[in-house]
Amino acid sequence: MLDELKTANKVVGIKQAKKAIQNGSAKKVFIAKDAEERVICPIKELCLNKPFEVEYVNSMKELGKACGIDVGAAVAVLIEN
Repeated sequence: MLDELKTANKVVGIKQAKKAIQNGSAKKVFIAKDAEERVICPIKELCLNKPFEVEYVNSMKELGKACGIDVGAAVAVLIEN
């Protein structure tokens, strides 16, 4: 499930995720279930009625690790090449 984050083109974090979703380059969005709702709510709203999959990950720590970073991540987005 998260293996694709290790090698694929991606952006990590709220600001970069918003840009990727808004400019149409997002292919799949990963959201951490334990992230603060006020932080991820705008991302969830942007994802409504979009043609890509949204996948929920158990923790920010798990998502960060899958992205190859040493800190937790609330959101990660696979992007077009």
